[in-house]
Order: sequence, then C-alpha cells, then structure tokens
Amino acid sequence: MILVIMDPFAGVPVFFSLTKEFSIKKMRLSANRAIKVASILILLFILFGNQILNLFSISFGSFKIAGGIILLIIGLSYVLDFKIRRQYKHYDQDITVPMATPLIAGAGVFTSVIILVSLYGYWVTLIAAALNLILFWLLMRYSNHLHKVLGHQGAEILSRIMGLILAALAVEFIISGILTIF
Repeated sequence: MILVIMDPFAGVPVFFSLTKEFSIKKMRLSANRAIKVASILILLFILFGNQILNLFSISFGSFKIAGGIILLIIGLSYVLDFKIRRQYKHYDQDITVPMATPLIAGAGVFTSVIILVSLYGYWVTLIAAALNLILFWLLMRYSNHLHKVLGHQGAEILSRIMGLILAALAVEFIISGILTIF
C-alpha cells in the first residue's frame, strides 16, 4: 500500500527534472537529504499518528473515510492526469522541501501509515515504510539511468497503473470506514 501511495515511479521524474542541472554528486546528496527528512516525518506519524487522532477526538472510522477520499483524489489525478499539486519553482540550491514533503511523504502516506499501524502494528508498518523509502532512494540516486531506460512514456504508464491501484485502495478505505462507524 505504501508503495502505491508513495509512487516513486511518479516522483522520480519530478526529482530528475528538479536536479537535471545538478552534478551527480549534488543530485545524490539531494536524494539523501530528501529521504532523511521524509523518513523522520513518516516515523513521527507511525509512532504518534494515533495520538494525534485522539488529541483532536477523531474516530478511526472518520479518519479512514477522510483518508480514503484524499487517496481517491490522488489516485484519480494519476489515472486521469490532472494536477492537484502546486507547480514547483526551479530549486537551484536544494530540492528537499518539494521532494521530502509532499512528494515522498505527504498526506496520503501519513494517512496510510496511521491506518497500517492500527491494522498490522508498528513493526510491519515500519518495515514496509523503510523498504519503500529505500526503493525511492535507490530510484532517485540512479534516476538519470532510469530515465534513459524507461523514458517519459514508461514512467507515465507506471504512474497511471499505480494510480488505479491507489484509487481501488481508497475505495476500500472508504467502505471500511463506513462499516467501522456503523
């Protein structure tokens, strides 16, 4: 689930375009920094996400429905190719902010890890998040090679497939949330 929501196949072309003027060393340093920041944010939501819900008196069913709606919109944006994210200016010095959050670790990932912790526990969620972050990091580190192999169309096809899977997961969240409330 985290792989589909994080969608490195859509994020890596953005990373490539933001770092195309960078040296290989600077591009890899940017990948390292973005993954470090995203990892910290995801870890915070894994550890304290349920406490955040409790702090605001949000029921788990309501959170699943809201999260499902957000994920559905994100999934549909991938499948139907409409933009819901703001356009990022050209980052000459550092691309950590647009890459770490919202592209790697955004609302969809935060929603998912909170739900996954409640379903599978901390360790499974932590391991799944770590494996996905490692995959995203590897794809960013070698984005110049990946871009040559897949090309723009290949990345686009993978992104749309991931969007369809994400939309289906979102519907499952919404149905599960409704069943939880009733």
